Amino acid sequence: MADPREEEKPREPEKEREAGAMSESGVLSHSNSRQMLQSLLNKSMRIRMTDGRTLIGLFLCTDRDCNVILGSAQEYLKPTDSLAQGEPRVLGLAMIPGHHIVSIEVEMDSMSNPQYM
Repeated sequence: MADPREEEKPREPEKEREAGAMSESGVLSHSNSRQMLQSLLNKSMRIRMTDGRTLIGLFLCTDRDCNVILGSAQEYLKPTDSLAQGEPRVLGLAMIPGHHIVSIEVEMDSMSNPQYM
C-alpha cells in the first residue's frame, strides 16, 4: 500500500509527449483533441444531418454533447425526385444538436483549393 503522504511525481517531458500522441486504440488524447478543434475554428464546415439536410458554415464552437455552432450558415435541403436541390436558405448562426449529425467535412485550405478531411 502506498504512503498517502507521498506526492505524485511530475511526468517526464518525453512521457508527456508520448501521452499527447494517439493512444494504442487510435483515439486522440485530450490535449491533441483540443488542439485539433482549435485548428478548425473559423474553417468552413459541411454538416450532414439525419433528416437529409446539409448545413454549410464557419465552425465557431462545440460542447461536450457534440453540439456544433456554425456562423454564416446556409441550409441545403435533401434533393428529391420532384424537386432539384435549389437555392440555399440563409440561417446565419445555427446550432446543430450532436445527435442529429451524420457527418462533418472540413475545408482545410482556402476557397481556391478545397480539400475535405
